Amino acid sequence: MESSLARAHIDAPAAGPGPGVPAAVPLPLYLEQTYWWAYLHPRAVRLFERQWLVNLILWGNYRRLHDAALAEINPLTGFKTLQVACVYGNFTEQLARRLGPGARLDVVDVAPIQLDNLRKKIGPSPGVSLHHRDSADLGFRDASYDQVVVFFLLHEQPERVRARTVAEALRVVRPGGKVIFVDYHRPARSNPLRYLMKPLLALLEPFALDLWLREIGAWLPATLQPRSLKKQTYFGGLYQKVVVVR
Repeated sequence: MESSLARAHIDAPAAGPGPGVPAAVPLPLYLEQTYWWAYLHPRAVRLFERQWLVNLILWGNYRRLHDAALAEINPLTGFKTLQVACVYGNFTEQLARRLGPGARLDVVDVAPIQLDNLRKKIGPSPGVSLHHRDSADLGFRDASYDQVVVFFLLHEQPERVRARTVAEALRVVRPGGKVIFVDYHRPARSNPLRYLMKPLLALLEPFALDLWLREIGAWLPATLQPRSLKKQTYFGGLYQKVVVVR
């Protein structure tokens, strides 16, 4: 039988019939213009797909942030989990291992090269499926997942797209389910990296400074009143974890 990973580019919604997605999902213009060097060029994928380099980019905090996100994942049997966007490093492999028997993990990304890279990394993995989707228009049914994780994606998106991504993540999670965001945050004034990271992010990741100016909760849909929202910061405030229970 063909494995779910071998069908990574088949866009049948993993959560059952829904509003559907276009036959071809175009690359967003902001991704092509701003992040081609990090996510779209084959040499970039080969360069950044190194665990030590991912950890270096996060100033040695990869394991801590990875563990913080995974600690929020409920490993219950049969749970349905959605990861919005592929990431460099071993995050997805560890997430898949955390899930209980009969659980399912769906991973979406708008860049086919990232899906191909993830498929090679994790190999055949029962219960894991990859989908070519845009985070701002997932195409899955409402309330079709028990939990959603968005790991270092929001800082890469313009505000309009970010707001749609947050809304979509909350739309597809069931009432009582959680959405876990891990991303950048405005560091404390006492953190010396505050003064290095600001110009660095402005140069390389121009949308990231939005997360210094506004809380992730500010991008929640105005029509949604979550049951709870918890925020925890790390490494002198440079990183944050926000857990929203719908």
